[in-house]
Amino acid sequence: MKNIAILGSTGSIGTQTLDVVRANPELRVTALSCGRRIGMLEKQAREFRPMLVSAASEKDAADLKVRLRDTDIRVTCGMDGLMETASQPESEILVTAIVGMIGIRPTIAAIEAGKDIALANKETLVTAGHIIMPLARKKGVRILPVDSEHSAIFQALNGEDTGAVEKILLTCSGGPFRGFTWEQLEKVTPDDALRHPTWNMGKKITIDSASLANKGLEVMEVKWLYDVNPDRIQVVVQPQSIIHSMVQFVDGAVIAQLGMPDMKLPIQYALFYPQRKDMKTERIDWAKLGKITFENPDMETFPALAYAYEALRAGGSMPVVFNAANEAAVGKFLDRRIKFTDIYRIIRACMDAHSMISHPDVGQILDTEKAVREYIESRW
Repeated sequence: MKNIAILGSTGSIGTQTLDVVRANPELRVTALSCGRRIGMLEKQAREFRPMLVSAASEKDAADLKVRLRDTDIRVTCGMDGLMETASQPESEILVTAIVGMIGIRPTIAAIEAGKDIALANKETLVTAGHIIMPLARKKGVRILPVDSEHSAIFQALNGEDTGAVEKILLTCSGGPFRGFTWEQLEKVTPDDALRHPTWNMGKKITIDSASLANKGLEVMEVKWLYDVNPDRIQVVVQPQSIIHSMVQFVDGAVIAQLGMPDMKLPIQYALFYPQRKDMKTERIDWAKLGKITFENPDMETFPALAYAYEALRAGGSMPVVFNAANEAAVGKFLDRRIKFTDIYRIIRACMDAHSMISHPDVGQILDTEKAVREYIESRW
């Protein structure tokens, strides 16, 4: 048996992780956490019988205790609950499927406790990669990427000399607005942005994919995961979402990882690495596919990607600003309080207003996020 704990078990990645568990009886869930979906967490707890579950608020935790009073499952809440879930002695690997910078401290706690990390929380590396990666090396902990693109790079590098990498080719579907003009983007609605052409994901990441902010965040993750200079990370639009990413080597060879767009593949790969397991999923029908096409991303119409490269090159606390500004702006867009293009305006304004911290600690990272959100609330 392999014991796993999951932060964010009721979200898109969390629920698909549990699908992988259902298909693999040698996996056992020992702890689960969620934000506000208490009813779903109760159902998960009854099905998988973890030792521990954690809710975001004391009120929800109290409700959950009543719901689960006929079981021996312990209920916790808040940041203390996340920290306990992350460092639970019985688990071997932590799936960080939680959304937001709230995932940083639990991830650090899990690494300190010697847990391998199946990483789906972008904010952890985007804002604290300079803390997370050295700590993982010190503790001998593996950071196993769950994002399809980062998993593809990880698989392409398997058995290769990382010193021979010339370039990382990070693929991108282009999202639902590929080919749009700025004038067209001014008029799109949240409903439009949530219609991703190839992937089934949570609301926030789907909006990020539409704006290309998600690809910018992934560029930042690549830098920390694979120690690659931003100038050696190239984003390539591949609309069919069949090639999940590629690695180009110094001899000109390119190794790519291909597959149908199904997040359960990288999840399962991370949970069983280095073993590959049988998986009941759709296979590529090459004749039906016909062709795979490539384009350059339009960073003028979709400037979030350019802003992300700028933040990454600046370093320090600037990626924190990019991430926090984007997250707050996406929330306002989903609430129909701003236009889609205002996401870009907000990110730009926040980056321009920020006084950078060269090597922020966790406290400074969280303080920067708070300051960015306060700045946005005072102006939009």
